[in-house]
Parts: sequence; C-alpha cells; structure tokens
Amino acid sequence: MGRCVLRGDGELHCDHVLHRMFAAMQTVRLVGGLSCLLLVLLAGCKVWRPSNDRLWSADQAVLPYAEIDGNRVTIHNIRNCTYRSETDYTVEHYDRTFDLSELETVDFIVVPFAEAPQLAHTMLSFGFGGRDYLACSVEIRKEMGETYSPIKGMLRQYELMYVLGDERDLVLLRTNHRLSEVYLYRSRATPQQARELFLDVLARVNKLYEQPEFYNALTNNCTTNIVQHVNRLAPGRVPYGLAVLLPGYSDRYAYDLGLLDTDASFEETRARAKINMAAWLYRDAPDFSVRIRQHLGQQRNSLLARPPLPGGHG
Repeated sequence: MGRCVLRGDGELHCDHVLHRMFAAMQTVRLVGGLSCLLLVLLAGCKVWRPSNDRLWSADQAVLPYAEIDGNRVTIHNIRNCTYRSETDYTVEHYDRTFDLSELETVDFIVVPFAEAPQLAHTMLSFGFGGRDYLACSVEIRKEMGETYSPIKGMLRQYELMYVLGDERDLVLLRTNHRLSEVYLYRSRATPQQARELFLDVLARVNKLYEQPEFYNALTNNCTTNIVQHVNRLAPGRVPYGLAVLLPGYSDRYAYDLGLLDTDASFEETRARAKINMAAWLYRDAPDFSVRIRQHLGQQRNSLLARPPLPGGHG
C-alpha cells in the first residue's frame, strides 16, 4: 500500500496516488502510440474483403477460367499481349481447347530480380504434344496506376491473380522488355503427374474466378502457390524452407530435390537453361515456344561438346 505524508509545506503527499496516476498516464500513451502505429500501417489498406470488381490495369482486367469435359479442357481468356515496351502494349485474349491426353511436360521458369537475385518470380509452363505450351504466372492483380511494393504485399493491398498466358507474352515481357534473366528447366514430371498438376492449377484458377483472395508476399505468392500445388499431389515433396521464402534459390532447391530433368551439375544445368538469347532470336516466330526449346537443346549439345579443360576436368 502507498502512504500519505504531511510535509512541512502543509501539503499532503500520497505516493500510491501519484504512482497510479503516473502508471495510468504511461498506459494511455502506450495504447495511443500503438493505435497510431496501427492506423499508419493500415492507412489505405484493403482491410475489407478481396474483390474481383475494381478498376484493374488493362493487362490484368480479365480473369481466366476453365471448362473441363473429360480429356477436353477449354481455357478462356488466355492472355497474349503484344509489347512495344514494358508499359506500351496491346492486350489480347483468346480461348483454346486442349487435349489432356497430349499433355506431356511441365517446365519450371525462374526469373531472378536483378536488384535482389535472392528473390525471383517463378512460373510453370505445360507442354502439349511438343508444340503447344500454356504458361501460368501467379501475380498481384494491379489496379490502374498501381505498382508493387514489398511492404504493401504483406498488408492486404493486392488481390491474387493466376495469369494463364501465351509464352510470347509471359516470357518475352521479361526477357525482351524488362531485360530480366530467365531460366527454363524441364521437370521430371511424368505425363500423369503433369495432368494432375494441371488440373489442380485449373481448380485454383476457377476458384479465384469466383472467390478472390488477397496476395501475401510471404504466404500467398508465386512460389508458395506452386509448392502447394506440388504438395497437394505428393505431400511433403517440397518441404518449406529458405528457398521458398527466397525463391531466387528455388531452381537450386528443385535441383537438390531431384525435380529437374538433368544429369549434369547444377551450374551446368543453369547455364543450359538460360533462354534470353533464344527469346530474342525467335521473338517474332509463331512457333516461339518450340524454337526456344530447340535452341536450349542445341545449347546443351554445345556445352557437352566442349573440350575438357587442362588437367582432365570438363
């Protein structure tokens, strides 16, 4: 308990009263400070429900969806922008029907960020009959005039979007206009595994068409979604770790997990996988996707044909 003392100045001083008043004032200040901080963090945040009804950037205004009938899958709103620069482009979409019996391959695409190579954008591409390819890119869905911020990416500022696109769009945008390094790796997925993965991706595409979600830079992004697709089909196949949080290392992680179709070292596999030169050479080719993969094959053979270095090391 506190005590009250009558001092020489004739005033009554109560220690416990002052102590409680001081503590109360400190509590009020702390709560007020935290409240202000929370308001600053949430200022302008989309703290309400995610929506598919906003003024979207033209290249992300249309969501894809799929109709599945046995082996026939019709994809609506496949994006195929024609780029004159990163910000100057013509938006086009088309519908296409794919035969699941022709689905043979899954490729893993990694696009490191030049300013922070430990980070990267990752994509998948599904190959049908060695001639047709459909790419899948999980992205923020930007509103008109909006740009990406890593901090906003953790504060419910962006909806999530699956872009199903032509590789002439999703690859050329990054190689020829953003001037990013792009690596394309063939996975070891069997045709049956490729089919299951593709259908799982389409189920998510259709769900987002009906039920929008917020993007999260740590838990609901391009790489975490790919990992979730793989792990739904093969639980625990891709353990969560640093390479999931820092996807600039995701190709090395996929290599270490035996997911990439290669018998070479990682360094050589990565050197073979770079497609920037091929993307530039065949930028106008109608069979762009086939040509860049043929170029990768030639690149692989060229590397294999190199004479060994002095000392007996290849």
